[in-house]
Amino acid sequence: MNFVEDLEHNLTQKACRETAIPMEDYMKNNFNFLGIKTEVRRTIFKEAYEKHKQEVKANFRDIAWQLFTKNEREFHQCAIDLLVKEFKKNYVLDDITFIEKLITTNSWWDSVDVLAKYILGGYLKQFPNETYKVVERFSNSENMWLNRSALLFQLSYKEKTDFELLKSECLKHSKSNEFFIQKAIGWVLRDYSRFDAENVKKFVAEANLKPLSIREALRNIK
Repeated sequence: MNFVEDLEHNLTQKACRETAIPMEDYMKNNFNFLGIKTEVRRTIFKEAYEKHKQEVKANFRDIAWQLFTKNEREFHQCAIDLLVKEFKKNYVLDDITFIEKLITTNSWWDSVDVLAKYILGGYLKQFPNETYKVVERFSNSENMWLNRSALLFQLSYKEKTDFELLKSECLKHSKSNEFFIQKAIGWVLRDYSRFDAENVKKFVAEANLKPLSIREALRNIK
C-alpha cells in the first residue's frame, strides 16, 4: 500500500460511529467524521508517515490534496498536519495557488484558521514581497474564508506584525455582518495586544467596530 491507502486503511479500522455523531454536531453537520479522537488520529498518521516518508516528502502536495478531497474530516485534518510539517520554509512561489484552493475547499473555521496562520502565514514570511498583492486579492474576494485568512495570517508574526496592514484589513471588513469575520477582527487584535496593548485600545476606540469584534479585541486588556 502507498501512504494514502495505508493511512485510510488504518483510520477506517478505528472508526466509531458513536464518537462521530457529537463531532459532526459540533461542526454543524458540515462534514462527515469517522469518529477518531485527535491523539489517535495523529498516532496513526505518524506511523504511516514514518513508513512512507520518502514517498510523502517527494509528493506531499499531491498527497495532501488527495486527503483533503476525501469525504471524512479526519482526512482533511491529516492533510493539514502533513502540510504544516512539510511546508516549513519549503514553499515555492506558485504555492499560493494551492493555498488558495485549500482555503476555499471543504471550508470551515477549523481548517481555515490553521491554513491561514501556519500555511498562508508561513508562505508570506518566506515571500514577504508577495504580501500586499496576496492580501489584497484575498481581502477583495467574495469568498468569506479568503477574507478571514487575510485577517488571520499574521497570528504567528508576534512583534513582527505589520500593524498598519492589520488595521487596514480590520477597517475594510468592520461593517461585515459575518460572524466569522467579526470574530477574526477581534481575535487578531487581541493577539497583537500582547505586544502593543495601548495602540490596540486606541484603534478599537476610534474604529467603530462591531460589538463582537470589540469584545474579542479587548478581552485580555485591563
